[in-house]
Amino acid sequence: MHSASTWDPHQYLRHAGHRTRPFLDLLARISELPNGDRPARIADIGCGPGNVTTLLAERWPTAHITGFDLSPEMLALAEKEYAGTTAGGGWLDFRSADAAHWMPDEPYDLIVSNAALQWVPNHPASLPLWIEGLTPGGTLAFQVPANFTSPSHALLGELCETPQWRSRLGDHGRRYVHILEPDDYLARLVGIGCETDTWDTTYYQLLTGEDPVLDWVKGTALRPVLTELADDSAAVHEFLAQYRDLLRRAYPPGPHGTVFPFRRVFAVARKGS
Repeated sequence: MHSASTWDPHQYLRHAGHRTRPFLDLLARISELPNGDRPARIADIGCGPGNVTTLLAERWPTAHITGFDLSPEMLALAEKEYAGTTAGGGWLDFRSADAAHWMPDEPYDLIVSNAALQWVPNHPASLPLWIEGLTPGGTLAFQVPANFTSPSHALLGELCETPQWRSRLGDHGRRYVHILEPDDYLARLVGIGCETDTWDTTYYQLLTGEDPVLDWVKGTALRPVLTELADDSAAVHEFLAQYRDLLRRAYPPGPHGTVFPFRRVFAVARKGS
């Protein structure tokens, strides 16, 4: 979200099943919200194309839910597909906002973020302010990718730093590594008076198709590189060919597909009532 990259929501959604599973695991650990007899107020920071934001409406059908994202491409698809009255009589809308500067402008019962805060260098400093913006007993819940030392990301960073690409791409392959470990999030959130649950999970994802790991990262980690090279199709083709060959060696296909381990860090913090 905190990036000038051009996003492709359709490429991102090509692996929607695997990308949605961690959000479902996060959602399962969120207890009921302190909204009483009124509809819950929920914010989704870095909502992307809105496909997981709608899962919040299924869990809290009368809620007013707002998805925030910086990408015009993502917001356009989210608004087209999901904005308006929900099946349970709630309301779902979307607004442009940068997570690096977003602050609650009203009390929220739940602030949630799914695979977005890794793009936001200052997000740990924002946690106390987001907690302050919750209603008493409200919840902050998020998950972030934690696989930045895995071959897919390490190889991308190394390729960007080779003599051929360094002057054009600089640190584009590594600039989004801004997450903490579960114990660090736990200490920060408990320190501001929250009842907190943090954990990590490694998903052993079985991807199919030709060069599936390359196809995966085209929707996420490669976006800054593809944006930077967008006006030079020959450079895009050459970079992708070099990166593809590295990924083929790092993630060889097996008889049932290509195993792509993916670690994620989760935190659910409930504000004192």
